[in-house]
Amino acid sequence: MTRRTFARRVIVAATLLCGVGCAPRLRPLTGVPAPAALPRAELPPGWRRLVFRWELEDPDFIGRGDGAARTAPPDSARMDFFLSGGVASGAAVLIDGTLRLPSSADDLVRRLVPPAALLWAALGRVQGPSARDTTVRVDGDTLRADIATPTAWRLTFVHDSLRRVERVDDGRIIEWVERFSDGHVRYRHEVNRRRLDLFITRSDTVSAFDPIIWDLP
Repeated sequence: MTRRTFARRVIVAATLLCGVGCAPRLRPLTGVPAPAALPRAELPPGWRRLVFRWELEDPDFIGRGDGAARTAPPDSARMDFFLSGGVASGAAVLIDGTLRLPSSADDLVRRLVPPAALLWAALGRVQGPSARDTTVRVDGDTLRADIATPTAWRLTFVHDSLRRVERVDDGRIIEWVERFSDGHVRYRHEVNRRRLDLFITRSDTVSAFDPIIWDLP
């Protein structure tokens, strides 16, 4: 057994023992109280195709490759992933709050794809997180909203642009997506120690997509 393999097995064992208790605690909101009216976080108008590079790391797997996302507002998107070397590929389709994977999807694809609400967040759209109890605070150019009591989601906007979405359980951040201004998107599952980075390199407006793209075998 190599030293690297041994180290990764130690990490896996520590992760299994750690569980939710190792997820970071949600910090209290800061800033000035504001009305519970959030910026509109939707897909941009027009059908678009995004090209990206991706990198995935978790306690027992590291991979990278290329990918593409096709978005059709207001509520449809498809993402395709290709592993470097052309040895594997996978896809996911989002229709509003429903996430579909191919019936033959392997473990790599299931690791690559976050839950529907967080995959939408990666594309800049807020889907699902809503509740009557919403607390909003503004701190300079940053607006943060805690949704539900106790908090189940925290949304962060900067200049009306969706920046971060966090899923919270019992006061701890279980998983999150953060969007950076340079086209980098990061998904992190704190309990599973899984990280997916997307680096968007191109965004094009297209006339239409073949309807067949929304069907997965």
